[in-house]
Amino acid sequence: MVRLPAPVLFGAAYYPEYLTSDRLAEDMALMQAAGFTVIRVGESTWSTWEPEDGRFDLDWLEPTLDAAHAHGIAVVLGTPTYALPPWLARKHPELAAERRTGEPIPWGGRQDMDYTHPAFRFHAERVTRAVVGRYCDHPAVIGYQVDNEPGLVLFHNRGVFEGFVDELRHEFGDVEALNEAWGLVYWSHRLSTWSDLWVPDGNTTPQYDLAWRRYQARLTDEYIAWQASIVRTYARADQFVTTCVAFGHPGVDDPGLARDLDITAGNLYYGTQAALALPGAEVTPQGWSITGVGQLWLAIDRVYAAKQAPFLVTETNAGTIGGSAMNFSAYDGQWRQVAWAMVARGARMVEYWHWHSLPWGTETYWTGVLPHDGQPGRVYREVAALGQELRAAGPLVDDLVPDATVGLLWSNASRWALTAQSPWPDDHGADHNPEAYATIVEAFYQGAFGAGLPVRVVHDVQTVELDPAAVAGELPVLLVPALYVAGEGLIEWLRAYVGAGGHLVLGPRSLYADSGARVLSVPKPAGLVDLAGLTYQELSNLQAPLRVMGSADFAVPPDATADRWVEGLLPAAGADVLATYDHPHFGQYAAIVSHQAGAGRVTTVGTLPSRGLATAVLRWAAGGDDPWRALNQGAVTVTSATVSGGHRLRVLHNWSWTPAIVRLPEPAADLADVTRILPEGTTLDLGPWDVRVLRQ
Repeated sequence: MVRLPAPVLFGAAYYPEYLTSDRLAEDMALMQAAGFTVIRVGESTWSTWEPEDGRFDLDWLEPTLDAAHAHGIAVVLGTPTYALPPWLARKHPELAAERRTGEPIPWGGRQDMDYTHPAFRFHAERVTRAVVGRYCDHPAVIGYQVDNEPGLVLFHNRGVFEGFVDELRHEFGDVEALNEAWGLVYWSHRLSTWSDLWVPDGNTTPQYDLAWRRYQARLTDEYIAWQASIVRTYARADQFVTTCVAFGHPGVDDPGLARDLDITAGNLYYGTQAALALPGAEVTPQGWSITGVGQLWLAIDRVYAAKQAPFLVTETNAGTIGGSAMNFSAYDGQWRQVAWAMVARGARMVEYWHWHSLPWGTETYWTGVLPHDGQPGRVYREVAALGQELRAAGPLVDDLVPDATVGLLWSNASRWALTAQSPWPDDHGADHNPEAYATIVEAFYQGAFGAGLPVRVVHDVQTVELDPAAVAGELPVLLVPALYVAGEGLIEWLRAYVGAGGHLVLGPRSLYADSGARVLSVPKPAGLVDLAGLTYQELSNLQAPLRVMGSADFAVPPDATADRWVEGLLPAAGADVLATYDHPHFGQYAAIVSHQAGAGRVTTVGTLPSRGLATAVLRWAAGGDDPWRALNQGAVTVTSATVSGGHRLRVLHNWSWTPAIVRLPEPAADLADVTRILPEGTTLDLGPWDVRVLRQ
């Protein structure tokens, strides 16, 4: 595990090159007063580091690093390779990325180049070596961020396509093997030679699409690993290498990208104001940010899952985000709420984007800790109070590991496959729906969140390194929604998990196709029919939600519904039907079936459950009577983690304007005064948008 200079680093991205006046001394004093312990610099400035081809200006950043070190502030140094300088775009127009074959992206944005191209690699390596070599020995530098938010574009450049063909040729050996694997007899797509393979722009073959998406993700993995290897030739033993990940980018495979990094770093932007209210209300999305507390929790848990280890938050909201038409600055207290949520779920750094608001450029209204006038205001006061609190709490949250009682199996391969062949259309009626996978997975995660059950996200590709019996012992409930793509090895792993006593909760669109997205010609759910105690053949979209009725052993809330999708579950003898549909046709099928399978159990949910229904399923599956879990009601949530010394941290949130009162089910101490034990039954006041952090 990477050792950082503080249990939780706290700071912001800082860009002295964007300032219109010299205010370095003032900024550092304000940061120090705010409890800042880290800044990130240098990642957006290739044309500043290298104004012309081969002419470098490397000294301009030194005063900032010197000042940071003098104020006790560490530095993460970025490499500037995600935005081409104009001279490089002018000299090498062939570097432009193509979203469609033969249609280069016009220069003028960022992340618009083909980073597999040899000419790009030459120039990127040269500037990386120059910058890192200049500052690797500076005492302020604790680590490096290579590139920035990779995987934004799926490259359709000819050289990339030819690399794809070569990879297929090495994997399959001859075109006949590929013809069989992809079913290319369909629509007369059978290849006679490798040169027959068509470019992806007009592709309609889902097996091709999945292979193409996997290839694109591997290009991103290789690029980041390549640049990390260059940086490591200069980095000291006490310096880490990471990249900041935008997990929604199409070319990102989380565990693959993180594999060659020392620590995962993620960018987490979230909707503020009413978007953070519980119980959740329908709100207009704020730009491309996360909407809702449950989705925020899932996003945080995904960053942890990339390496199954603590992580860094390299970017999160300071002021407003999302451009000039999206202006939602957080309510008082919301910065503190979200920061403690991140820390409780494994964040070792919380870093805002960014310090000062910009007077020009695309991100003029992605405002920073300081507003456009540069004077400390409400955002600074809120952030400064949080910084001092985190600094004081640091030793008490050292070596924090977030608790989890429920696992959730995440599959990027299934996400890509269900984009190509979606179970329901997108908002414009198209079959190609990139949100379908996330919609199913989030429904089940929201059920666990609503039941007060902490979740550990596990990637399907990580199971090969995990003992299913150990996972069943640590995570007695495992959610498997939308696992459309599953190879034989993964199916056997799931069977072993159930055999070891685990409770598998299957969601819709699971275990239908093999690892290449070919539908399996066996009863569904493939490989688990005997353990699940059911099968099904029919699938149906829903034009309107259906009311779901619970059995005598399974109570559902009055508003429980089945949404968008039904799988016609036919239970076998000995299986328990927990819920059915209130409908003259769909009533012939079970909505939820549970089956005892040896020491374990499989519960199958054959629809997209409403939040209330998903919460009921998870409460039933988890069982038990945890007194802390019972505090999760209305706007109050409780999450927990284990910290150094075996102590337990309990973080209580009130996500509303209405004050709340919580009665402690066990003795605990407030982190503000851990020497005073609050006895069981003590009532704690939670103000509007408040957080209380307790230690047991």
